[in-house]
Amino acid sequence: SQQQAYDRGITIFSPDGRLYQVEYAREAVKRGTASIGVRTQGGVVLVVDKRIRSPLMERDSVEKLHKADDHVGIASAGHVADARQLIDMARRQAQVNQLRYGEPIGVETLTKEVTDFIQQYTQVGGARPFGVALIVGGVEDGEPRLFETDPSGTPYEWQALAIGADRGEIEEHLEEHYEESADLDGGIGLALGALASVNDGSLSPETIGVATIPADTAQYEDLSDAQVESHLDENGLLETGEGEE
Repeated sequence: SQQQAYDRGITIFSPDGRLYQVEYAREAVKRGTASIGVRTQGGVVLVVDKRIRSPLMERDSVEKLHKADDHVGIASAGHVADARQLIDMARRQAQVNQLRYGEPIGVETLTKEVTDFIQQYTQVGGARPFGVALIVGGVEDGEPRLFETDPSGTPYEWQALAIGADRGEIEEHLEEHYEESADLDGGIGLALGALASVNDGSLSPETIGVATIPADTAQYEDLSDAQVESHLDENGLLETGEGEE
C-alpha cells in the first residue's frame, strides 16, 4: 500500500529517489513503433516505422514525422496525441523566435524549450507526464544537430539514436556501423539497415517514413515512396514479397 501511494503521486519522490509516473511514461515510449535519427556530415536523417494495423487505414494519417520549421524535423515514439501537443508547441516557439529575433531558432534552443515544457509536467499535481519521446534533428549555422527529448524533460545530443520499440537492438546496430565521415546517403542506408535488423532484414517502402535535412540547403524534405524504395534497393534491404499470394 505504501508503494502504491508513491506510484500515484507525480509530485512525490519514492524513498529511493524515483518518480514512478515518469518511469511509466518511459514504458509508454517503449510500446511505440521505432524512430531513428542519424547525424552525418551531409545532414540529418530521420527514419520511422509506420506499420499500420489495417490495410483500410490511410497511411498519411499515421503521424510519426513532422516538420517543426524549415530547418528542423521531429520524429516521435509513444503516444501520438502527446507528440502532437509538443510538436505544436515547438512550431509556435520556432515562429516566436523568427518574429522576435528575425532568424531561425537554433536546434538546441528549440529542444530545450520543449524539454522545459515537458519537465513542468513532472512536478505539477493533477497532471501526468508526456508519454512520448522525440528526436529533434536539424541544421544550425550549417552544422547538423541531433537531440532526444525524454519524458523526464532531459535533452540529450546524439550522433545516432533510436527511440521506441527495440531501441537496444537498433542502437547496437548503429554503434557497430556508424561512421562520422558518412554522407547523407550513407546515413539513410545506416538508419534503414538498423530498422531492418529488427524486421527480418528487409523493409517495404509502404511501412516506413524517411525525412532528411541536408546541411547545404537546411531544408526539411520528406522522401517519396519511390525514393525510399531506391535507397532500400541500393542497400539490399527491399522486401521481395516472396510467399505473397
